Amino acid sequence: MAHWLFKSEPDVFGWDDLVAKGDAGSEWDGVRNYQARNAMRDMVIGDTGFFYHSRSGLEIVGIVEVIATAHPDSTATDDRWDCVDVRALRALPRPVTLDEIKADVRLADMALVKNPRLSVQPVTDLEWALVLKLAEQPST
Repeated sequence: MAHWLFKSEPDVFGWDDLVAKGDAGSEWDGVRNYQARNAMRDMVIGDTGFFYHSRSGLEIVGIVEVIATAHPDSTATDDRWDCVDVRALRALPRPVTLDEIKADVRLADMALVKNPRLSVQPVTDLEWALVLKLAEQPST
């Protein structure tokens, strides 16, 4: 099982919006970056990811699960763009801010630090465990 990070602006589609979708989840649509699209094409059902509030908040607030593999993005006007479906699993006990992540030298190579504009990005097992520790959440 792989781990990912999904970024969204909380005033456009935030954690509470995904939670409101329940077990049906939601398409992770609107991604128009080839690297992010390719990451979604690599995802399998059951992969987990962090939900990150971008622009305002700048923090990881929850954990999501991939519930449908890559398929055509319903918001795209051409067939180049795919998306996955995700659902909210649980909120973190405490959000983990971008400043905290940048301050931890063990996370210096995390895509969120190295390539902050990428809206969907991989997270290594070590990064996953460290962020959960920062959030005061046991590793899963």
